[in-house]
Order: sequence, then C-alpha cells, then structure tokens
Amino acid sequence: MFNRIKSSIPFSFEKSFILLVDMKLWVFVLIGSIFFNSTAQTNSSDLKPVSEITLVVLGISQDAGSPQINCTKICCKDAFEGNKEFNPVVSLGVIDPINKKQFLFEATPDIVLQLRSLKNNAPVEVDEIPAGIFLTHAHMGHYTGLMYFGKEAMNANQVPVYVYPKMKSFLENNGPWSQLVSNQNIQLNPMKENKILRLSSELRVLPFQVPHRDEFSETVGYKIMGSQKSALFIPDIDKWEKWDTSIIEAIKKVDYAFIDATFFSGAEIKARNISEIPHPFVIESIELFKDLSAEEKAKIFFIHLNHTNPLLKPESQQSLEVESLGFGIARTGDRFSL
Repeated sequence: MFNRIKSSIPFSFEKSFILLVDMKLWVFVLIGSIFFNSTAQTNSSDLKPVSEITLVVLGISQDAGSPQINCTKICCKDAFEGNKEFNPVVSLGVIDPINKKQFLFEATPDIVLQLRSLKNNAPVEVDEIPAGIFLTHAHMGHYTGLMYFGKEAMNANQVPVYVYPKMKSFLENNGPWSQLVSNQNIQLNPMKENKILRLSSELRVLPFQVPHRDEFSETVGYKIMGSQKSALFIPDIDKWEKWDTSIIEAIKKVDYAFIDATFFSGAEIKARNISEIPHPFVIESIELFKDLSAEEKAKIFFIHLNHTNPLLKPESQQSLEVESLGFGIARTGDRFSL
C-alpha cells in the first residue's frame, strides 16, 4: 500500500526568518513542527498511527536542502519569500508498531523535525528516539544530524548507529563526532557487506556498497525488508553503469525503489563542473528504464533532488512528464506498507 497525503499548511521561510531575528528559536521549532505535521503527514483528523510496518518519506532534497544557501534563483526565491514549501533533506523512517520501534535512514541536518514527524506517524507507545540509525555515507546531508544526540542537545545514551568500517573510523577519529562516541551518546554498530541485519521479528535490512565520491567513508545502499514487502534505498551513486550490480535487476527484486535523482539533467547546473559531482541524471535513468513494464516502472520513486531540480515542484512540466511515463517522485510524507 502506498499512501500520499497532501500538505494543508505550507511552511513559510519568511516567517521563520522573522522569528530567528527575534531570537525566539523555540517558536521557529514550533512552526517547523507544524510544517512537518502537515507536509510530512496531514492534519490530525486525517492522520492515523500506522498499524503495520510502514516506511515514511521524511525528506526528498539533496544534502543542502531546498531552498539552498545563497541561492537567488527562482527555484529558491519562492521558498525564501514564503510562496513555496521547504523541502527537508533526504531521509526515510520505518515504523514497526508490532515491536514498538522506529528506525531512521540518514541523520540529516533536519533530524529534529524528521524524528518528530516519524513519531507522529507511529502509535503512542513507540519512542521518538530511533532504535537504530542507518547511515549511507559521510557527505553533509547524511550524517551531520548526529550532532543533536550530543551533550549540547539531547545528551543521548547509546543511540545505535549502523556503519561500514571507514564510516566507523571517521566518526571515531574526527571531532566533534568522536565526542559522541567517547561520551557514549551514540553506539557504532559495524555492518558487513550483503549481511542481513534482523532488527525485529518483522524487519530486516541488507546493506551493500555503491560507487560514489568516497572521500571520508564508503557509500552504502539498503534493501529494507518488512514482513510483506521490501524497498530499495540508493540516494547517492555516481552512475548506474559504474555499479557492479544491475539496477534493473535490483528493482525487479523489490516492491519500491527510492533512487538517486539529484539532477534532472546537466543543463540545470551551469556554475559547477558536473564531473566533480557525478550523479545519474533523471533523463538518463528514464532512458535506462524505458523498457521496463508498467508494473516495474511504478516501483521507482525518484529522490534526493537538488534545489535546482524541477521535480521538486509537483506541478512542474517535468514532474508531470515523469509521472505520465509511469514513474513516481517521492514526496515528503508518503507512506508505504512493508
């Protein structure tokens, strides 16, 4: 089951800036919470706690979010002026109501509101702090939310964080992340390539490496397996052809595939050398997947969208064209049964 619920209260960055200038940060958090309760779910009369293992999309943007710092283009101007919704950084949450646990994939700069959003989808007995956090790699949008578990914020006690060896070493040997380890705010749990982790009687996770810019760590994708269905999560990869696994065959083995769609095409990035930040363009992925059956295409949900990507706007011509071809575009608040 896939359930999309539309936002009823758009988030206004103009209002948030005013609140920040007034130094009323707690009000900003409250406004952000209202946003997540509306965009990432719905109003309270429509939202019901999940009763089965459920994957929740908590963010769809590239690492720097949307709007992005110092951006004066129309793609960000509307959001800064309050005419477009804020799009949080890419993250998935999984709720296991049977075992009263929730899990987080990616620790983004938006983690505070994302965890509250995930909790608002869950039965009351489920703790807001996840029973496990799965990181993909050490680029800014995917792990820096761990800072909120430190002594300046929550001062958490051994929150489980699942990592590959290089990521483990990076967090242990570089401040301020090493302080989270030494203070036991987080507990680093090593993962092994293609080794299934059983999180509960109803939930399993299979990690695997994908080729990406691995300056500080490996880059990991995940197959998330519930009692009935499974999901593929690959928010970052250089190019599909660089992977030693066929993405087409990987899609055929799951029910949902949340895959890298950072840039719609090379045309949107003119001030950057695209070879330094490689990703599969959406137009390349569409060409690669063009011969898939309608059933297989419907499994695909493009995610990790740069602030320049027109797919961020549901009403854009590009969004409508992609959906007309049978593909999906992940939206914050989407819920999928596992």
